[in-house]
Amino acid sequence: MLSRLPVLLCPVCRQDLQPVGDGGTGRVRALACRERHSFDAARQGYFNLLVGKGTAFESDTAEMVAARAAFLDAGHYRPLAEALARAAEPALNGPAPTVLDSGTGTGHYLRAVLDYLDDHLKNREHGDGADGVAAVGLDISKFALRRAAKLNPEAINLVGDVWQPLPLPDAAVDVVTVVFAPRSAAEFARVLKPSGRLIVVTPRAGHLGEIASRAGMLGIDPGKDERLVDALAGRFSPLSTQDIDVDLSLSPEDVANLALMGPAGHHTDRATLTERLAGLTQTTRVSARFRISIFVPSEIPAP
Repeated sequence: MLSRLPVLLCPVCRQDLQPVGDGGTGRVRALACRERHSFDAARQGYFNLLVGKGTAFESDTAEMVAARAAFLDAGHYRPLAEALARAAEPALNGPAPTVLDSGTGTGHYLRAVLDYLDDHLKNREHGDGADGVAAVGLDISKFALRRAAKLNPEAINLVGDVWQPLPLPDAAVDVVTVVFAPRSAAEFARVLKPSGRLIVVTPRAGHLGEIASRAGMLGIDPGKDERLVDALAGRFSPLSTQDIDVDLSLSPEDVANLALMGPAGHHTDRATLTERLAGLTQTTRVSARFRISIFVPSEIPAP
């Protein structure tokens, strides 16, 4: 059940989408605009707003999503999720805030943000916990959104492409979070309020270095941070960064899930990984190295 439905725009005509209820149950069975474009809720609770030819980008497969869910549910990246939630909270403590988790995947990080707000904002003047927050999870993988809708029933979970116009009005969002996902500077700048925050999580040098090569995972580009700032320049200015180091103790199954849940999962499968990882000890020490970068909208947006 949604806590507060944000203002959404029809991907066809850009008119406001209104919820269509389901017999007084409080559930939204469809989103529809006055031009009669309608988008039914999937059985699992998400909405598919991809129209026309959909997206040209390859979405995460069911196997990749299952691996991500298993790895994150085990709590291996919990320190990162908690740090992200703390970074988001200052911009979400006003009246009726809205958060967009772009590339939400299984909804793990959005869940952490909502739980943190529920714990820390319920007694504040303008809020009653996560119930006062409008939350949007966006991803191009329907397999991921099936899990996200179950994990975050109070959010609205949308299949959508970040490289297409986002289904949100101008200056409607207080926080955009992006964890290991593509970033559309123009669209993020459009939907964020002037006081809003863009929070981006990226890997740092040495991230998963103990297993990356053996598991067929991509290395970390040493110029990644500079490219991030350059890509956002003109629309966003850096505010702060925080480095998070997590020392992991992983089983061979954990290592396989870690490899499958990322980009390498598009090019390999569990059987191949099992062969590559043969001989791993019962526990492998792995260093996870993250950077949380916070950006604010530039005063003079790029054309």
